[in-house]
Amino acid sequence: MAADWKHKCDSQWQLGAHGVPMPDSVDWKSVFEKKPFERNLLQNPSPYGVSHTIPPPEPPQSGMLPPPNQPPQFEPDGNFSAWKTSTEVLPYDTSGIPPGVVVCQLPQYRWFSLEQCVDLKAEGLWDQLLDEFQPEIVIKDWYEESQLNKSIYQLDVKLLGADGKTVIKQHTYNPEENLECYSHTWKKVSHVFSKALPESGLLRLPESTHLKIPPHEALRTSFLVAISGHGSSSTLPPSPPSPPLSTGILLPVWLPHDPPLAMQAVRAVIYFSFLLYMFLGVSIIADRFMAAIEVITSQEKEVTVTGANGEKTVMTVRIWNETVSNLTLMALGSSAPEILLSVIEVCGHGFESGELGPGTIVGSAAFNMFVIIGVCVWVIPDGEVRKIKHLRVFFITASWSIFAYIWLYLILAVISPGIVQVWEALVTLFFFPVCVLMAWIADRRLLFYKYLHKRYRADKRHGIIVEMEGELAPRGIDAIMGEKYQNSTTTVNMDKPKEPEQDREEVIRMLKELREKHPDKDLDQLIEMANYATMQKQHKSRAFYRVQATRMMIGAGNVLKKHAAAEQAKRTAGDSAENDLATCSHIAFEQAQYQCSENCGSVSLWVCLQGGTGTRAFHVDYRTENGSASSGADYEYCEGTIVFQPGETRKEIKVGIIDDDVFEEDEHFFVRLSNLREGEGGTNTDGARLVEPFVTTVTILDDDHAGVFAFSQRELCVGECSGVVEVPVNRTSGVRGTVMIPYHTEDGSARQGVDYEHTQGELEFTNEQTSKTLQVRIINMQEYEKRENFYIVLEEPKWLKRGISDLLLNQATPGPAVEEARRIAEKGKPILGEHSKLDVIIEESMAFKVRQGMAPNGVLDAVVEHLPQCENTVDRLLKDTNLAEVIGTHSWREQFIEAVTVSAGEGDEEGGEPQQPSCCDYFMHAVTLFWKVLFAFIPPTEYWNGWACFIVSILVIGLLTAVIGDLASHFGCTVGLRDTVTAVVFVALGTSIPDTFASKVAAKQDQYADASVGNVTGSNAVNVFLGIGVAWSISAIYWEVKGQVFHVEPGSLAFSVTLFTIFAFINIGVLMLRRRPSVGGELGGPKTLKVLTSLLFLGLWLLYITFSSLEAYCHITGF
Repeated sequence: MAADWKHKCDSQWQLGAHGVPMPDSVDWKSVFEKKPFERNLLQNPSPYGVSHTIPPPEPPQSGMLPPPNQPPQFEPDGNFSAWKTSTEVLPYDTSGIPPGVVVCQLPQYRWFSLEQCVDLKAEGLWDQLLDEFQPEIVIKDWYEESQLNKSIYQLDVKLLGADGKTVIKQHTYNPEENLECYSHTWKKVSHVFSKALPESGLLRLPESTHLKIPPHEALRTSFLVAISGHGSSSTLPPSPPSPPLSTGILLPVWLPHDPPLAMQAVRAVIYFSFLLYMFLGVSIIADRFMAAIEVITSQEKEVTVTGANGEKTVMTVRIWNETVSNLTLMALGSSAPEILLSVIEVCGHGFESGELGPGTIVGSAAFNMFVIIGVCVWVIPDGEVRKIKHLRVFFITASWSIFAYIWLYLILAVISPGIVQVWEALVTLFFFPVCVLMAWIADRRLLFYKYLHKRYRADKRHGIIVEMEGELAPRGIDAIMGEKYQNSTTTVNMDKPKEPEQDREEVIRMLKELREKHPDKDLDQLIEMANYATMQKQHKSRAFYRVQATRMMIGAGNVLKKHAAAEQAKRTAGDSAENDLATCSHIAFEQAQYQCSENCGSVSLWVCLQGGTGTRAFHVDYRTENGSASSGADYEYCEGTIVFQPGETRKEIKVGIIDDDVFEEDEHFFVRLSNLREGEGGTNTDGARLVEPFVTTVTILDDDHAGVFAFSQRELCVGECSGVVEVPVNRTSGVRGTVMIPYHTEDGSARQGVDYEHTQGELEFTNEQTSKTLQVRIINMQEYEKRENFYIVLEEPKWLKRGISDLLLNQATPGPAVEEARRIAEKGKPILGEHSKLDVIIEESMAFKVRQGMAPNGVLDAVVEHLPQCENTVDRLLKDTNLAEVIGTHSWREQFIEAVTVSAGEGDEEGGEPQQPSCCDYFMHAVTLFWKVLFAFIPPTEYWNGWACFIVSILVIGLLTAVIGDLASHFGCTVGLRDTVTAVVFVALGTSIPDTFASKVAAKQDQYADASVGNVTGSNAVNVFLGIGVAWSISAIYWEVKGQVFHVEPGSLAFSVTLFTIFAFINIGVLMLRRRPSVGGELGGPKTLKVLTSLLFLGLWLLYITFSSLEAYCHITGF
């Protein structure tokens, strides 16, 4: 137990590393609790109740004369407990009075003395420290400047022996005042006892040592006695001690403590090299961490949206709000090293505050705010601009990012100087969810935001639309609502996603541009290029840019190019799958879906065998599984085994269907193939395998209802060269009787006789018929670009006079029995379904575009023949751009292959030949290979929807961060840098480099500046609220439980926070000025302004680290 307290003292003050003797006989628990180092040892150090950090009070107007009829006051006001006071009245000074002159009243002066003795051993020091090590004893005092007398202050300091009389050392200071100049300030007095023994003596200090301080007439003072490291300098004021060589949390100190200069340089190089290598490792594991976050925040769900016309549409939306994800998981991912470093430093050093963690957070914030934004301003091509789109969210996060650092200053230097109370730490942590909530409210335009002014502009197809904050209004157009909109109420969703046809239109336009640019490419190559271009232009998250930047930096290649190549490989593998049939048999259902009427009795399902040698026999099991239909109520459960003898290729499975007289929706069940084997008891399946579809869906059509008639979709896109378009009409939920469905076409933006031929007629559905097709002819106008629409409308169904349906049509038939029959028949009459009105969109002809692209002879006909394939390709391109799939991983095998593969760091041009890895790519791959292989053991993002990778990655980041903290501290001690300087300059720079590359890519590729600028402010706020809030909450609660307080020295941190706040206001002000029409946006703009802005931001960062370093070394005074 005693050894533990000794270790705590050594870790707290680095005594062993500094050469301080630490005998086991000392009560180390008492030493740790008394904390004798670097603190004020005086009791009641400010008896007058004022501090030198605030200006001295104004002098009295009446000078030294007392009020009438009152005796003079020789003792000033104050609390002098723990001080021994005395007053000495000085005789009147009559030297300046001429003989014979009578003076009614003369000013009388006195010395007011305060004396206090400090027992150093009682304060926690021990004999060996005082005798052998002889620490520095620092005395500091402040007194108020005065014009009353030349001598108003005297400091007398004596170092006494155990008897309280023997003077070992003495220092007296009696300054003279300048009576001609008065500045009304505090004057500082300090002295350092650098050695307790005379240089030529061998006198041993007595067992008990006292410090006696009798200052005289210190009108309003603050006293400080501190014990610092060993040294002999007598410079006033004393310079700060050299940073001690800490043992670290995980890494031990490198012995010996005081190596020769050459060895010290070698150590510095080694520490610095390993620090850089650890930064690379953290960047790579942060890449895996961000990939997991992208998968988590990309999860989607289906919602049903009711349009203005009452139609319901199923849409896929993300579960996570983008603003919330940016301020929570995304910010945690990009700032995890800084946040974890702060927490680990506090927990690893006995829950005492450190300088490395908070310094890294403040330094990283400064680098992000000034350098990263400056780089983003610079990289935009000349003449282009990027503007913040969600400006209201930016204002919220920017305000919180500045308030976060103002709040730090308040709790450190104003509310409770030098102490962080539990409520202060918890409030700091609580600000994090408040910040996220306010940003979400601003993003969703809730509360008062919905009443703010909106701008409107006209759109040629969609009428009046709301303009987003970041959009630039067209010049010469005032956003005015027309008369027909003045009396209407319109609900506008500012975050409404694009309609599917708009996305489809953009993809088709992209294919057209690629055809014009690369007329020699075939359709497959154009599709591959369009897939890559679509992913490049797609809005990307902060996580994607971070992963992309890191992988390109370490030689892992362009993730978009690699994904496009992988998709092409899948298609190629699909095309070559037919070659596999020569040696391996494929067994599957003949159809993926079957339909049958409820009264059919049974349904026949066919299982087919394709390919193979035809000389083997295979057994495969089957069984039915419930869907919405239940076995025993809707169908008969069955299971069994079918056998393919040599030469057999088709087998039948029969499933019984149960009929009832209850009206119900169409229901389905499944039949699954499994357990394929060769022979009755064999297990060898090398000669065959189950392929899709090995599960088929059987839909039971209710025959007790005449049916629900509707189109299969709400809209249909066709090319104008399609000619006659066949549109299916489906019959569901019943197939009883013969039904006539009238239909007709209606104009939209397309006109009958110009864009299409007007059509009307009737479709006859016979008994148990489930589908019919109507035809509409499209007129080919050979327009290069076209997007017009018309409608096909289904009218109310007509049930022909057959059976009981005659009762619904013959209204004259009397009798209660007939009325009951009519009521039953009413339930089964045919009705229209949800999609009874089809929106047909006519687009430009792909064949015509190929012709305009100067396609060679024969290609035109080929495109016409495969036009439906082209339309499906567009839909496929829209689905292939899921970025979570691009940067996520699906298996450990994939991760290890990616880890050992080197790829080109920069993407090649569209349509060009793949670029080979450069020498730099090979070098970075070799350097980072260890980290890549090590982190390939992290669970793939496919598992637990990314949460497994998330949890393991953050644990690994915490471990590496602890090592980085030790390396940074050892490096700083080796080269003579304090932890504050090391944190602000080196650690903050190392952890922010990946974010710099990510923001650079985001600034160039994104249409807006939110991903590069907006995320910086949010990240800075989150760093404080999470990084410092969590660490200080843990420590404050820990010391509160022990009945003590959590001390945090406000010196360097308060100065850095104040400096950063001032510069941050300048930074945000400049960004807002750049939104003026003369520049047009926060990023980019005219070259001259772009350069000046970047240089200004870089200069602010250089000033910040310069002033912070000067303050840390006491070259300038902090606060």
